Amino acid sequence: MSRLAIWAQLEAKAGKEKEVEEFLKSAQPLAEREAATLSWYAIKMGPGKYGIFDTFADENARSAHMNGEIAKALMSKAAELLAKGPEIARPEVLAAKTASR
Repeated sequence: MSRLAIWAQLEAKAGKEKEVEEFLKSAQPLAEREAATLSWYAIKMGPGKYGIFDTFADENARSAHMNGEIAKALMSKAAELLAKGPEIARPEVLAAKTASR
């Protein structure tokens, strides 16, 4: 069960919106390789405003993700693509409804 999460808010530099969107889309295969990442979403919230939402079963999984390939790639591109550093929160999941497969 998803107990912990990461919520990262991103603001693209003017004119870099497409590059941010492509970066986020390119991160999906990296997220799929992270067995301990239970869910991963890249979100467009409005013009130039983006988010990443991930869920994890425990703190070890969340920490591994925060030190993983997606985080490294994001931080290496942040100065080029983002108007300011990512705003990162580490919320707890209190309740969830997910589709069963």
